[in-house]
Amino acid sequence: MKKKIVAAIATAAVALSLSGGAVASADDRKGGDKITSLLSSLVSKGTITQSQADAIIQAAKDARTAGKVAMDKDRAAIDAVVTSTLGISLEAVKTRLKAGETLAAIAGDKKAALITAISAEINKQIDAALTAGKLTAAQATSEKAKTTERVTKMVERVKGFGHKGNKGGARA
Repeated sequence: MKKKIVAAIATAAVALSLSGGAVASADDRKGGDKITSLLSSLVSKGTITQSQADAIIQAAKDARTAGKVAMDKDRAAIDAVVTSTLGISLEAVKTRLKAGETLAAIAGDKKAALITAISAEINKQIDAALTAGKLTAAQATSEKAKTTERVTKMVERVKGFGHKGNKGGARA
């Protein structure tokens, strides 16, 4: 949702004017340099003030930070489900994942319970996003319909369950 807000701001700015330039205070990560250039152009043409450009840049940074906090919270909830279902520490899970085991192998005969528990947590997170207005009812329904299949693939995939540094593992 936050990316959509930033995209809407950028689209509105493009509609107002196009040109080159740079705002020195902008964050250049993940396309920030494009927004920075666009905002600088609008400042130089007098369409917006530097203060407004700075506020937009700060809002984009704040949105990224808020998104990261939310993702970390959701990941921690899933980690808690994994550890409580398996009855082992998160550190033990991470160590075994780094050694090349899948969550399915770690879970053993608890694999089905693990998939059910993680799916329930993810569906809870989808419901929270729906309640917060970040998803429509149709989007939530569509995402929930895919949850068990996605979780099963993640549990069976080598190289972790979405933890930093474990990206791009073999897929089931």
